Amino acid sequence: MTDLAVAHDRGHRWRNLGGGPGRFSTAMAGLSVLSLLLILSSCSGTSSGQSSAGKKPPAVPVTVGTAVRKAVPVQLSAIGNVQAFSTVTVKALVEGTLTEVHFTEGQHVNKGDRLFTIDPRPFDVQLKQAEATLARDTAQAELAKQQASRYEGLAAKEYVSREQADQMRAAADAAAATLQVDQAGVDNARLQLDYCSIRSPIDGVAGALLVHAGNLVKANDPDHPLVVIQQVSPIYVAFSVPASQLPDVKRYMAGGVLKATATSSEHDPAPAAGTLTFVDNTVDLTTGMIQLKALFPNRNKALWPGQFVTVMLTLTTRPDAVVVPTSAVQTGQHGSYIFVVKPDLSTESRPVVVGATLNGEQIVERGIEPGEQVVTDGQSRLVPGATVEIKTGPAAGGGDS
Repeated sequence: MTDLAVAHDRGHRWRNLGGGPGRFSTAMAGLSVLSLLLILSSCSGTSSGQSSAGKKPPAVPVTVGTAVRKAVPVQLSAIGNVQAFSTVTVKALVEGTLTEVHFTEGQHVNKGDRLFTIDPRPFDVQLKQAEATLARDTAQAELAKQQASRYEGLAAKEYVSREQADQMRAAADAAAATLQVDQAGVDNARLQLDYCSIRSPIDGVAGALLVHAGNLVKANDPDHPLVVIQQVSPIYVAFSVPASQLPDVKRYMAGGVLKATATSSEHDPAPAAGTLTFVDNTVDLTTGMIQLKALFPNRNKALWPGQFVTVMLTLTTRPDAVVVPTSAVQTGQHGSYIFVVKPDLSTESRPVVVGATLNGEQIVERGIEPGEQVVTDGQSRLVPGATVEIKTGPAAGGGDS
């Protein structure tokens, strides 16, 4: 069959199905449009995929620091308790009525300052009585001495017996001894009168007033002290370190005085500086710790008895330690690591071995070289190989610090 015959036959069958020439043309046109849309969609999908694959992820904003080599002190850190250099509980030494208080609570007092006055009148009377007794016995002793001398001369001329002369000498010696007793009585009465003025035995800070004026006080009353005075300049700070650190402490103490600092809070402008003065002779069996004490001049009264402080005891100094900001060190499943920024601003996750921390800096024993840049903020958005954008302030998007 010729092509013309085939076409004629297909047209005849189309007409038999109810289609006409117009419907045939419309169907062919629809197929052509559908084919064109499929081709365009395929091309567009291929082009979009190629564009997505070639686009780089955005740079992560971070802040960075630099690893440096510097001298770093080797220190022990502990929580310490401030203790007064000296504590005195002031008590009355004589019984009487407390008439005056010469200080205010919390006042700094100097050694020798008058603190209290006990009614001195009864003791003044006793002193006058003792002085009168001494004057009387002094006159009698003088008479006995003269009589003894006179009888000694008479006995030499044998006007009186030797026995009489000896008796007069004994009477004179007894009168002289009585004078010594009387003088002791005068001294005691004067001392009791002096005890009516109670003075500070040390330089320090007076505590709360425990007995007020008008009360009757007893001598050496253990239950009713008058006031407690604590010397706060200089002052001690007691702290404990593990017994395993004791060999290092003793070794470095043998080489010189060990310096210590004490900080009461993060807001202190500068820590107090002192020296280690005491190492206890016994390790606490229950805690495995040993107590140490450092002495601080405390001229500005920054440390106060009973206060808790952070103590840093410097053993020695490492001259060539590599340090990074503490915020650069991260902790993962396999230990500590640091994100290092390469010259092309890509990052590398570097495992490190860290040492002690001091004043916001972390000693890195292995893993970092001086001069390398490390990420200090923004690590939470980083993966190894990521590109970063270095910011001068805190990184946008937050970070681990």
